[in-house]
Amino acid sequence: MLFLNKARLVLFSLLWTGIFAYDSYQDQCEIIPGTMSLPALEKKGDIILGGLFSLHDMVVEPSLSFTSTPPSTQCTRFNFRTFRWMQTMIFAIEEINRKGNLLPNITLGYKIYDSCSTPHQALKAVLELRGTENNSAGNTHQQGVCHESIPAVIGDGGSTQSLVVAHFLGVFHVPQVSYFSSCACLSDKNKFPAFLRTMPSDFFQVDALLQLVKHFGWTWVGVIAGDDDYGRGGANIFVNEVTKLGACVALHEIIPKNRAQSTISSIVSNIQSSGVWVILVFAVEQDAAALFDEVLRMELAGIQWLASEAWSTAAILSTPRKYHHILQGSMGFAIRRADIPGLRDFLLRLNPLSSDASNDPFLAPFWEEVFQCSLGVEAEDQKYNTEGNPPCSGTEELGSIANIYSDVSQLRISYNVYNAVYALAHAIKAMRSCVKGKGPFLQQACPDMDSIKPWQLLHYIKQVKYFNTFGDETKFDGNGDPRAMYDLVNWQLKPNGKMDFVTVGKFDETTAASHHKLQIQEENILWTGNQTKVPLSVCSNVCPPGTRKAIRPNFPICCHDCVVCAAGEINAIECIQCLPEFWSSAEKTACIPKQMEFLSFSDTMGIILMVISLTGIFTTCFVAFIFYCHRSTPIVRANNSELSFLLLLSLTLCFLCSLIFISQPSKLSCLLRHTAFGITFVLCISCILGKTIVVLIAFKATLPGSHVIKWFGPLQQRIIITCCTLVQVIICTVWLVVAPPMPQKLMPRDSPIVILLCDKGSHLAYALVLGYIGLLAFLCLVLAFLARKLPDNFNEARIITFSMIIFCAVWIAFIPAYISSPGKYSTVTEVFAILASSYGLLGCIFAPKCYIILLRPEKNTRKHLMSKTSTSKRF
Repeated sequence: MLFLNKARLVLFSLLWTGIFAYDSYQDQCEIIPGTMSLPALEKKGDIILGGLFSLHDMVVEPSLSFTSTPPSTQCTRFNFRTFRWMQTMIFAIEEINRKGNLLPNITLGYKIYDSCSTPHQALKAVLELRGTENNSAGNTHQQGVCHESIPAVIGDGGSTQSLVVAHFLGVFHVPQVSYFSSCACLSDKNKFPAFLRTMPSDFFQVDALLQLVKHFGWTWVGVIAGDDDYGRGGANIFVNEVTKLGACVALHEIIPKNRAQSTISSIVSNIQSSGVWVILVFAVEQDAAALFDEVLRMELAGIQWLASEAWSTAAILSTPRKYHHILQGSMGFAIRRADIPGLRDFLLRLNPLSSDASNDPFLAPFWEEVFQCSLGVEAEDQKYNTEGNPPCSGTEELGSIANIYSDVSQLRISYNVYNAVYALAHAIKAMRSCVKGKGPFLQQACPDMDSIKPWQLLHYIKQVKYFNTFGDETKFDGNGDPRAMYDLVNWQLKPNGKMDFVTVGKFDETTAASHHKLQIQEENILWTGNQTKVPLSVCSNVCPPGTRKAIRPNFPICCHDCVVCAAGEINAIECIQCLPEFWSSAEKTACIPKQMEFLSFSDTMGIILMVISLTGIFTTCFVAFIFYCHRSTPIVRANNSELSFLLLLSLTLCFLCSLIFISQPSKLSCLLRHTAFGITFVLCISCILGKTIVVLIAFKATLPGSHVIKWFGPLQQRIIITCCTLVQVIICTVWLVVAPPMPQKLMPRDSPIVILLCDKGSHLAYALVLGYIGLLAFLCLVLAFLARKLPDNFNEARIITFSMIIFCAVWIAFIPAYISSPGKYSTVTEVFAILASSYGLLGCIFAPKCYIILLRPEKNTRKHLMSKTSTSKRF
């Protein structure tokens, strides 16, 4: 980078030196002694168009001793493709002159220089174009005379050369129309006011490449650029924009201009270690060739290469068979092509032995390079290196040689040159058509066609708009850029061993919808390795369902690990928590409703409890039936049959109310559950309490002088039971009015179930209900305990004591079990307590009596009961 900056400083110093030299020419009108003019191909005309073409790929830098006259610049590595571009300019000019309908009575001429692919040589050439004109077409070394007969310049090809030329020509507002410079920096009209081009800006090419990367889902790409304004500028725009799409750049390398093997070898090694499979090479064809030579040497294969426009159809890469196996399947954007009628015949007309060949300084080196022979031509400024080549026979024909020069199947840059000439011709035509008094200049003046001013031509060429013979519109936008249209070309190896450029899509930046700019026929694409499947280039694979991305520390954002989502989460981009009433699916790709959990009749536990409850109901009814059938027997009558039947009814209700708990909680069921349970149990305990009081009072009534029995007759017993039960009814009524139990959903975040419960509404009311039941049970236990030693015929007190002990033990154990039971099991605990206490009361109080009634009927007599009394008195 430091070297490049220094080179630019030198070039700008040369630029301003040239400007001052040009001013010196204007005053002195002579060339500095000791300097040599550059060779130029020239033809006279009414209007002379300048041309700059990089006919050679490099310049041999001389060794400067500063003690003698510097040697002339020697250019090497003749470029057949660029030579075709130059001939296309001549063809277009001669076509316009021949037809005469575009510029009647005006003849276009040309003066063309070789810029040798270097900014220094391009600057020297444009200085001569602006400063001098040769007195004779064939003499390139005569002293010049000052005038301004070159109103416009076509060229140069490379962006780096055009930058230097545009800086210089922009000072004098000389229109420059480039055919191959695509650097986006040249669109800056503040820096380059006179620059236009028929080549789309790299900004649009990068947009097309971004659409391509996005279309195929590549998120891990590499970028390799040439060390010039074209490569660096385009690559930097691509890198900046591709990251906005969410993709990552695996590597960003620069091919040095000296093409040092060690540096390029390091680039290839970085490719191998990066794990990237799609790489964009944004460089001119010579730099790309240097890279692929090293790729071949290091045997790197399997890379999907993306080509910038500069080499997307380059013959020096597609023709040699050595590149075929690594570049097969490559893809890139190329500018629009056209078939120019008559151009091939025009190209093949050249012959160094023809009469006008002596005026062409570039024909001899071209001929010798094509046929590898020697013409023995030597010029004052340059000697062509043809040592070891046999003399040319004079019978050579260009038509017998197949090379890039005569190949007109891919006329893309040549088409740009053709359009550049015609654009200038249309601008000149518009100038000529100016009506006096209606001109665009000061005081509505028209340009003087006898002395065309460059700044006037610049005004007209900016307004050019026409359709050429191929149906394409030629015009320039405010930045001097043409409409950007590209063909997406795919390198496909044909059975005959030749590489073919197959158009598999198009890009048109003028399309309104951004997602419709790029159109691709995927079924026509052959990828690297002759594969039909789109290559995958990602740092990390897409995370499977149910996982999320976890960025790796110190890695680009495209590199990640896949972490399983936590329970209750699903993944979209990141793991997201489901709503409280939802849970993640098994694949963790969607939130599904949580499973409702409650004690239901379909549950195993619910079925068991229901069977136990129904069994209790049936048993209680069976006991009631037995008692009813034997209601006149002593044992039934001795135990207060009315209270016994009321107790059996309350136990039946206790068994029944347990069924209310085995269902999905609803508003009605929640209201009934605890209130029905509380009232029925109070009724049950009240009956037992009444029995206990009757036992005690019956014993006291037998004592001499006791009148207490009259206060505890059947009516008083009913009042006791009613009053005790009424207290619970009042508590439950207040509970239902103030804070009634309602259905409740418990939705724990870490659980896949929704627990359906009945909210107590008021825990105080629930505590009062249970506390009141406990109070009655405790009172009953105390009274029964006091009556436990009464005579045997009143032994029901001992049975009641034992039943109350069981009852209290069940409900005391219920409290911690209920608190610690999760979900529906708290309901199970409550139902179990109801059933256990109900069975305890039923079994303890009624089982002994049923045993005597059914199995020991001989004991169910008054005599037997009385005998037991006398027996007990003896102890």
